[in-house]
Amino acid sequence: MHRIEKSFISEENQQYITDLNKDFDYLGEKLSRSGLDIEKLTDAAVKFQIAVPSWGTGTGGTRFARFPGVGEPRNIFEKLEDCAAINDLSACTNSVSPHFPWDKVDDFSELKQQSDAVGLSWIAVNSNTFQDQKDQAHSYKYGSLSHTDAATRQQAIEHNLDVISYGQALGAKSLTVWVGDGSNHPGQQHFQRSFERYLESMKKIYAELPSDWEMHIEHKMFEPAFYSTVIQDWGSNILAAMELGPKCKSLVDLGHHAPNVNIEMIVSRLIQFKKLGGFHFNDSKYGDDDLDSGSLHPYQQFLIFNELVDAEARQQEGFSPAYMLDQSHNVTDPIESLINSAAEVQRSYIKALLIDREALYAHQTANDAMMASSELKKAFNLDVSPILAMTRYRAGGAIEAIATYRKSGYRQQAAIKRPSTGGNTSGIV
Repeated sequence: MHRIEKSFISEENQQYITDLNKDFDYLGEKLSRSGLDIEKLTDAAVKFQIAVPSWGTGTGGTRFARFPGVGEPRNIFEKLEDCAAINDLSACTNSVSPHFPWDKVDDFSELKQQSDAVGLSWIAVNSNTFQDQKDQAHSYKYGSLSHTDAATRQQAIEHNLDVISYGQALGAKSLTVWVGDGSNHPGQQHFQRSFERYLESMKKIYAELPSDWEMHIEHKMFEPAFYSTVIQDWGSNILAAMELGPKCKSLVDLGHHAPNVNIEMIVSRLIQFKKLGGFHFNDSKYGDDDLDSGSLHPYQQFLIFNELVDAEARQQEGFSPAYMLDQSHNVTDPIESLINSAAEVQRSYIKALLIDREALYAHQTANDAMMASSELKKAFNLDVSPILAMTRYRAGGAIEAIATYRKSGYRQQAAIKRPSTGGNTSGIV
């Protein structure tokens, strides 16, 4: 398998470790004045992991064009190679989320052996009923799980059941369902009947979930249906999850919300009612842009983690969300973007751990808006880069992950090994 040698990463780290130790010690002394232990924070950072989407290792695109990069993975085995490289460097991405049928193979035991060999596990498996596949009997042009035609709905149900079986072979424990079902014109669809058909289909899938699995529902305001979508927001999402049962929860994709929506409050509500399944982390400027995580709204991401860390600290019942990146890399090397994004999500988590919770609660109780806000800003404004770099170093990753990646020549070697077929698609959801 194409890898970046551990010895190379170690050698590269030597040129940075002296300065890192100085920065780490300085930050540790500064944190200690606030009663914070940098070693405990570093231990927390080591434990924090976020999954990489298999489809994110390829170049994304728009409705108009896609400009593939060199050395792109052409199948799930090559995607796995790139995911391993990302984890080798970042040391915080030890799992992969596959998408089917894009990642379907003839022998899942072989794929599982490959992932075991590189120290990667599999989490949420994703189904695809938002596009037609080759030799598919019924088209999803007018919907899938909510289609007016019973045979089309059954086809979509059976695909999800197949995906569950693939996940079982890989050792995954959850199914993520996103559908593009909806309408593009007023009057095209009966809203209530469409939702009823969706729920009826989902109940059949839910009934076949293994006892230790969860189902995560992903909502999306628009695209490809622009007038209405069946699961258009967190309200429809949680209603469906509550209707289906305790093993069904809501998934939060940061790009799938209306502009200026208070996402951190949505997260709080889902936590409160034990319906937070997990996240697809990305960033957004206009809509569902799938930009690199933390590239535009790092404070919003921090505020989301404030809610997550709060639930963690209070040992909220039913709280165990799954974290995953979900991005479209159109002009950057996907490996670099995923490394950078994983670090930015990890950064938000560590910053949220800096918050003095008791002080914050006291300010909230006293209705002291200024001091409550200042308590959050104090944590957000502190640079925790030395903690992240030390975490990578201690876990065997790269202190300067992207610089080390570029110097390794991994992409250039991949370009030789993986000549373009001209038909590769990354599959961005």
